Amino acid sequence: MKNITTVLLIFSFCSCNYFENKKVDPQDIVNEEMKSINWSEVDEYPSFEFCDTLESKIAKRDCFQNYLSKQVGKFLSNQNLIVSGEISDKAHMVITINSKGNLSVDSVYIGINLHQQLPELDSLLSVSLDSLPPIYPAIKRGQQVKTQFNLPIHIVVD
Repeated sequence: MKNITTVLLIFSFCSCNYFENKKVDPQDIVNEEMKSINWSEVDEYPSFEFCDTLESKIAKRDCFQNYLSKQVGKFLSNQNLIVSGEISDKAHMVITINSKGNLSVDSVYIGINLHQQLPELDSLLSVSLDSLPPIYPAIKRGQQVKTQFNLPIHIVVD
């Protein structure tokens, strides 16, 4: 009986530490989760309705960017632009699409030669995206999020 009591006593001391519940701070869990998220990528890129039928993430992204480029090209080709020579240059538009799907042009970068030939090009590029169909915002972990990207625009005038 003495041995059983001793074993039970030892077991009760050990078991207290073994089954002790450790409290975990919820902020520690959140911080650990935040470290594991890749913030430079989204699960789904911004999209138009007609791009959503595509299967792959990359195909949807390319559809979206190609449509934006075509809209800019179509708009510029309808403008009466006068230049003194041939142009083959590139402009860049930094575009933000917020979590509601609203597009804004943050900045336009144009080379010196292109700016000298077409000084109004930056405002034309911004206006060219005013009449787009509804945009579905990017998705990250099931939430609609803001995204920003650089849209290169090739300007060629013969």
